[in-house]
Amino acid sequence: MPKVAAPIKFKAKLHRPAEGGDWTFLHLPQGASDQLPTRSMVSVEGTMNGFPFAATLQPDNNGGHWLKVEPAWSKALPGDEVECEIAPAKVEPEPDVPADLLEALAANPTAMAVWADTTAVARRDWITWMNQGKQAETRRIRMEKMIDMLANGKRRVCCFDRSGMASKAFYCPAAAED
Repeated sequence: MPKVAAPIKFKAKLHRPAEGGDWTFLHLPQGASDQLPTRSMVSVEGTMNGFPFAATLQPDNNGGHWLKVEPAWSKALPGDEVECEIAPAKVEPEPDVPADLLEALAANPTAMAVWADTTAVARRDWITWMNQGKQAETRRIRMEKMIDMLANGKRRVCCFDRSGMASKAFYCPAAAED
């Protein structure tokens, strides 16, 4: 993968997901994704129509990336084209830890110690793996497994494909028709 020497500039259209939802996303042009250091999740910082933002791009399962757009990042609406300038984040942001996971970690000091000693990327991977279960029961089972693995000193989730290319776990949402 190429090293990013200069900010990556591109234009992309904002979309609403076809399956509903009151949020917007953009799919990076392949040329912009190709300039990033990885096909996997990658944290970036930059601007969207001049508004600063920081986020983690998600893999689209085809070697590219997509981004859920927060309203504060732009005044643009679905269907509008936005101008973006991004670069890999200088510091990996800490992931938002779900309350139930914090509670489970607090109940197991050994798991909490390993969790605290891992990188922000590893913590993000654990949380993503746990949340990828489609059913609440799957998520609960994964959280129990996570606590057990951490308590046994495992610092990274096994068999987790960060790119989604092998597991098909990641994908860009289909856009609603304009």
